[in-house]
This record gives sequence, C-alpha cells and structure tokens, in this order.
Amino acid sequence: MDKSNIEELIRRAQAGEEDALNQLCTDFRPMLRLVAQQAIGPEIARRTDPSDLVQQTELEAVRAFACFRGSSEKEFVAWVRQILKRNVANVVRDNRAAKRDLRKEQPLHNVNPSASLTWHHPADAGKSPSQRVMQGEAALQLSSALEELPENQRTAVRMRHLEGCALSDIAEAMETTPGAVAGLIRRGLSALRQHMGNESKFI
Repeated sequence: MDKSNIEELIRRAQAGEEDALNQLCTDFRPMLRLVAQQAIGPEIARRTDPSDLVQQTELEAVRAFACFRGSSEKEFVAWVRQILKRNVANVVRDNRAAKRDLRKEQPLHNVNPSASLTWHHPADAGKSPSQRVMQGEAALQLSSALEELPENQRTAVRMRHLEGCALSDIAEAMETTPGAVAGLIRRGLSALRQHMGNESKFI
C-alpha cells in the first residue's frame, strides 16, 4: 500500500466509512505488533502477548478516531503510536509493580513520525555493522511479510535484524543453539525475499 492509498483510507474513514477505518487497522497491525514486541522486550513478552497490546490500541483508536485531525500517513502513524506508547507504559508499570526483571525492556521512541523499521545488517569480520531505515510502504510490506513466517523463524529474524541481537543472545532467549538460530534466520530471510519480490533489496 502506498502513501496515497493510506491517505485515501484516512479521508474515507473521516467521512464515516467504517470499512476504511477497519482497513487502516489491518494494514498497520503487523507493524504495530513489531513495535510493541521491541518496546516491551522479551522478558515482558513472555507474560504479555504483544498482540493483546495491539488489539487494545486498535480498539482505542477506533473509539477515538473522531478526535484525529490529521490527514497524512505520518500524522496517523504518530497518533496511533502515541496510543500504543501509553498502553506499553501501562504494561511496563504493572510489571514493575510486580518487581519482575525488566532489564530487556526497550523504550518506545517516536523519532520518525512515519511508519518505519530499522533493519540491522550484522557486521562481517573487520567491518562495522550497518543499518537501513525502511519507511512508509516498505516498512508496512516488511512487517506484513514477517507475519507470514513460522513463529520461530519470525522471532529469530526479528531479534537478529530488527533488534540487532547477537546469535548467542537469540539462542538463549529461544532456548536453542546458535547454529539452529542461524538456520532459522537463513530460511526466514529466503522466505522474506520470495514474499517481497522487488522489495528484497532492503534485506
């Protein structure tokens, strides 16, 4: 979906078309789920399903949509991320109250007002790691493609390339070996490239 289609959906939703608002939620759901997973970190994610946070955010966004005054993709993303940020903060607060380990918690920053994901390219020997920020349509396509992967491949790819984790850390979190993680990542990337076609240049 390109920016013009997103903004057309916003216009139609503001005109009262319920189907357009539902489609906006559907299109942004995979990206919001990735943002929620990164924001709460693996420790809290074991106790709180990021999908529940996204569902709560969507319900609140639908109820409050009449208050949204923007018209662009960037304005919509910034608005809905603020709702998600508040829900994440509530979950983090509740976990702190329970005195649980939050060392892996990641803050939900909104430095880029558009839909965006940072793709980490781990460094080869003697080289510095690189990053590529995908925005707008590319970010939505990648998050949607990740949703199609088996859960273990999705987790491994997300932790390696969206969160920049080391293979050993991923293996510990997934309770497996670094070799097994590398295999999951390799298969996951291959599936992503097939799914995204021309957009595979990003990965």
